[in-house]
Amino acid sequence: MKTEHHRRPSPSLTPILVKRAKPAAYFILLLLTYTLGYLSHHPSSTSLPLSPSSSPSPSSLEPIIRFSINTTEVNPFRVTTRCADPIPPESVRRTLVDRLFNGTSPFENFPPPHAAAKLRRTTKVKGWGSTGKVFENLIRRVRPRTVVEVGTFLGASAIHMAELTRRLGLETQILCVDDFRGWAGFRDRFSKIPMQNGDVWLFYQFLQNVVTFNQTGSVMPVPFSSGSTLMLFCEWGVFADLIEIDAGHDFLSAWADINRGFRILQPGGVIFGHDYFTAADNRGVRRAVDLFAKVNNLKVNVDGQHWVIYSS
Repeated sequence: MKTEHHRRPSPSLTPILVKRAKPAAYFILLLLTYTLGYLSHHPSSTSLPLSPSSSPSPSSLEPIIRFSINTTEVNPFRVTTRCADPIPPESVRRTLVDRLFNGTSPFENFPPPHAAAKLRRTTKVKGWGSTGKVFENLIRRVRPRTVVEVGTFLGASAIHMAELTRRLGLETQILCVDDFRGWAGFRDRFSKIPMQNGDVWLFYQFLQNVVTFNQTGSVMPVPFSSGSTLMLFCEWGVFADLIEIDAGHDFLSAWADINRGFRILQPGGVIFGHDYFTAADNRGVRRAVDLFAKVNNLKVNVDGQHWVIYSS
């Protein structure tokens, strides 16, 4: 009968066995780690909360989403930048001339020689709803020291407001916010306005209209986009008692202008605008006005073609 003989492995085999055992040990250790991690990630309902010392490191935490992306709450969309304190109305014009035009009024030495012969000198300035009763109604009620008009075009309504304030004995500055570029396709309707190297002379013609009506001391152009201008007015403390919104007729443009404009409205002031009944962009202006009023618990009033919102 053959019998087994128990022998100790020879010294030459020991390194081989140890070498083969290491992968198995690593595998078992990895399996235990995974199991413990899985169990700790799904604690039972009776498990105790982790102590502060056992809390996971900040780098392992998932980011906290405070507002879901499809929320209809207003807070995520509010502008939180604080405006500067209002500067005195009598300082508004000087502030703008210094900070926007290097201390020189755009009316100084106007018109330049290359433009003088091409500009129209007329008392009939093109506009839409620019002399409606709403202007006199609100100016008599508010008696504004500062008016901000967003969307000016050739200045018809600004000149009308300047004449009204002069007639009422008011010292009012009317700030006309417009990039004076028109809009894509507007040349189809206003081909007589000069153009040079692709630059439409809306700004020059606006300045000429203000000069013709002798209102250069009351009307001040701000020839930049409404978004950048209203944000800077907020930062500089340029506030208004009366604000007219009459620029883009689509919902997004009107919504942005109304919200930015309202931030620089003095307490007791009025914000209003044209095109409440215009059909453009599925009545975009009206939708923006109504939504703004609803969000801020305000009432929309109608005066002719204009919407009116009183701040108090």
